[in-house]
Amino acid sequence: MEGTIVKEKRFNKLITIVSIVVPVVVAILFGVKIPNVERLGFLPPIYASINGLTAILLIVAVWAIKNGKKKLHQNIMTSCIGLSLLFLIMYIAYHMTSESTTYGGEGSVRYVYFFILISHIILSVAIIPMVLKTYAFAYLEKFESHRKWAKITFPIWLYVAVTGVVVYLMISPYYIS
Repeated sequence: MEGTIVKEKRFNKLITIVSIVVPVVVAILFGVKIPNVERLGFLPPIYASINGLTAILLIVAVWAIKNGKKKLHQNIMTSCIGLSLLFLIMYIAYHMTSESTTYGGEGSVRYVYFFILISHIILSVAIIPMVLKTYAFAYLEKFESHRKWAKITFPIWLYVAVTGVVVYLMISPYYIS
């Protein structure tokens, strides 16, 4: 029992550090432009597809656990975390080599776009500690806590993944070739 408490404290410390460092580093790197480097304009459809795949896998993972396929659920969730990390790397790489694209839609659709974008950004920051905490509970075999957290984490993570695709689809006509 003592080992579990020590492990949980270590996880909590690591989760806190990662949850602060990742958004800060992304914000800093978002403003850094690498000079004389080829623009990585091919990345947005790839990382939007990664968001879409993550959304699908999240749903499959819920199906798996509800059908008693614990190992499949675990593997899919680990894959979702890996995909989210891959997304983040590509997103940063794109923004370090390309200027931000301005949304060109007009009228009420513009407000819809910015609502989706802003909620996506805010929740993408909030989801980091939630995913890590939920995953840590499963790793520590604290399944009751894992289930409680997962009921909140899952819909938010799914929203972030789906709105990532929606934001891409809405802004893609305005990307510079």
